[in-house]
Amino acid sequence: MRINIMILIVYLSFVFAFSELLLMLFKHSRIKTVKTRKDQGSMIFIWAMITFGFIGGFFLAKHNSWNSVNSVIAGTGLMLVLVGIIIRWLAIIQLGKSFTVDVAITEIARLKTDGLYEKVRHPSYLGLLLIIIGFSATMNSFYSFLVLFVPVFTAVLYRISVEEKVLTSEFGDNYLKYRSKTKKLIPGIY
Repeated sequence: MRINIMILIVYLSFVFAFSELLLMLFKHSRIKTVKTRKDQGSMIFIWAMITFGFIGGFFLAKHNSWNSVNSVIAGTGLMLVLVGIIIRWLAIIQLGKSFTVDVAITEIARLKTDGLYEKVRHPSYLGLLLIIIGFSATMNSFYSFLVLFVPVFTAVLYRISVEEKVLTSEFGDNYLKYRSKTKKLIPGIY
C-alpha cells in the first residue's frame, strides 16, 4: 500500500509541475494585448516559495515510518491534490483568455463573477492551496507542512493583494461590489 501511495505522490508531483510549466509557457501576458501589468514580483515569489517549500518539505518528510494512520492521511492528501488540480484548472478555463500567470489586464479582460468566481474571488489560488496542503499531508511530517504551506500561503496572500489592487483600479466600483459579496479564498469563511 505504501509503495502505491508513494508512486501516486511522485506521479501527481509531476502532473502538478508539468501543468504549472504549461501555464507559465502559454498563459503569460503578451505585450501587445496588455492594458495593465503590475505583477510586482508576485509570480516569481510564488514560484520560489513552491520550489523551496517542496525541497524543504521532501527533505523533512518521514516516508520511512508509516503506519495505517499515515497511509489514510496520505490518501486524504492525494485526494486534496486531485481536488485542488480540478478547482485550479476549472478556474483557469472559466477565465479563458483573461487568465495570465502574471498580474496583467488584457484588452479583452472582463470581470468574472459567475461559475467558481461566484463563490470565491480567487478560486485558482484556492486550488493551489489545496494542492499544497495535500502534498504536505503526504509527507508525514508536521515540519514538512510548515515548510511547504506557510511560505506558499504567504506568497499567495501577497499575490492576491497585488491582484486586488489592479482589479480595483481596472474595474472600480464593479469590483468593489463584487468583493463585498464574495470571500477571498474559502466560500462563506475567508
